[in-house]
Amino acid sequence: MAKHVVATVDEIPPGGRKIVEIGGRAVGVFNIDGEFYALRNNCPHTGGPLCEGHLTGFLKSDIPGVYEYVRKGEILRCPWHGWEFDIKTGQSWWSPARRRARKYKVSVESGPSPYSDGVEGTTLEKGPYTAETYSASVDEKYVVVEIP
Repeated sequence: MAKHVVATVDEIPPGGRKIVEIGGRAVGVFNIDGEFYALRNNCPHTGGPLCEGHLTGFLKSDIPGVYEYVRKGEILRCPWHGWEFDIKTGQSWWSPARRRARKYKVSVESGPSPYSDGVEGTTLEKGPYTAETYSASVDEKYVVVEIP
């Protein structure tokens, strides 16, 4: 499994998302109440840009006339045909046994800024001019996606 730093924790606020390119794959990273989840930006129905879809939830009713909106922001609706997927599991609500969006393991890790020390996923090219430089690091928390 290759780990890829995709953002700092602050870059994806609760209820937010960031779509990143990892190893030729578009992956959507979502923050649901401080927990991070990642899905492939490819709807298994017809290949639409799933992670660009509308975030929603469900209406729950135990008795007629009384409704409760639950799981707000946890359900992702494909922008092409409206298929809905659980962001936490990738499960389709249309065909749960047969259709899933590809999900990836996500972790939050602490440490010095990976943008300054050559972590995979970041590339720096040497230019024709050089300047006097000094090493520096910033300790932050990073969202890391694992791709097999």
